[in-house]
Order: sequence, then structure tokens, then C-alpha cells
Amino acid sequence: MPPGIDVEVVYALATEQTLLMVRVGVDATVQQAIRDSGILQRYPAIDLTQLKVGVFGKIVALDARLRAGDRIEIYRPLTVDPKEARRQRGKRR
Repeated sequence: MPPGIDVEVVYALATEQTLLMVRVGVDATVQQAIRDSGILQRYPAIDLTQLKVGVFGKIVALDARLRAGDRIEIYRPLTVDPKEARRQRGKRR
């Protein structure tokens, strides 16, 4: 097994979720792990210049360094403002 660390790359759509395990170098960045995972080929609509990414729910920069076991999450843009969604749910009740 080549030296490095294992991390997960996660991307979820409304209808499906993809979780990919990838081994990267010990000094790898979030962007390198995303690229190495192959998820950008699987989902060409992912634009890392526009979407936010995080590690375990915390927004991070693409050049953030990774640790073994990290879970990189690629976030889709919100389609509805959360405050407005709550307001609409309240009206329906």
C-alpha cells in the first residue's frame, strides 16, 4: 500500500449520495483529494470555484491540509433561503 492517508469525499444530490474513499499523500490538500477521487468526472456540474467545501461540516478552503480519516463534503447551493423555508412551513401549519 502506498504511503499516504485515507480520506472520504462526499457529494449529495436530492436523489443520490456519493461517498468515495481516496488515498492521498500526507501533505495533500482538500482540492487534491477531490481531484484524485474522480468525483469531478462523475459530476461535471461541480464547479469548485462556485461551491463551498467542508471537512466534517466545517467550511474550509480548497488549500486546507488533510488529516487521516477526514470527510470532505462538497456543498450544493441552497435553493431556498432557510429562513424563508421555515416561514413557509409555519404558514402551512
